Amino acid sequence: QGLKENARRRLREFDVGDKFSRLPLPGAAVLLPLMVRGGRLHLLLTVRALQLRRSPGQVCFPGGKSEAGDKDEIDTALREAKEEVGLQPEKVEVICRLVPGIDKMNHLVTPVVGFIEDTFQAAPNPDEVSEVFVVPLEYFIKPLNYEAMSYKTSSGYLTRMHCFIYDDQEHNKSFKIWGLTAHFAVLLALVIFGERPTFEVDYDLDNLALSSEQNFINLYAAIYEEKKSNL
Repeated sequence: QGLKENARRRLREFDVGDKFSRLPLPGAAVLLPLMVRGGRLHLLLTVRALQLRRSPGQVCFPGGKSEAGDKDEIDTALREAKEEVGLQPEKVEVICRLVPGIDKMNHLVTPVVGFIEDTFQAAPNPDEVSEVFVVPLEYFIKPLNYEAMSYKTSSGYLTRMHCFIYDDQEHNKSFKIWGLTAHFAVLLALVIFGERPTFEVDYDLDNLALSSEQNFINLYAAIYEEKKSNL
């Protein structure tokens, strides 16, 4: 319980609520499902089905685009998690929304963090998800297999892309976790553990809340400038 309580407290300090929700970009949300297993925090991830048009076979969090009936990003994340892995919304203890990211289609993607029971048995929807697995959260600050790639967004904004290879004993295979999924996992681990990672990050770790918001604002400004120049 102490583990969960500490995580809840840290996460609430970083809750951005709907601060960025009104930006004029199409909205999307992902659920970052946390669970306690063997006295450690774990994060649930999915692998996108191979027949999907966009990013087939890539590791991601349950989530997707906002729909007209969704009240907010929390609604979107919970609805998508139910559709993709059979997670019932009432089985999620939603804690907060973290600073959003922007995907390569220029969607504003909001990460919604919530606790789920460690007994949760995923029922993947085969049209969307081919596999579900869990990773200890601390892997995203102390990885065994990691590389960084510098990545230029379509607007020319240069950023660091994290790439983790996780060897999963349960499935006896390796999963590559990178892009926005890795970005959110790293931010989540930094928020909860408050420790310096074993690799470089684009944040001022002495002021993570302000720094993560500033990074996002810079990224958004770069995209907005590009949009204006294309008019």
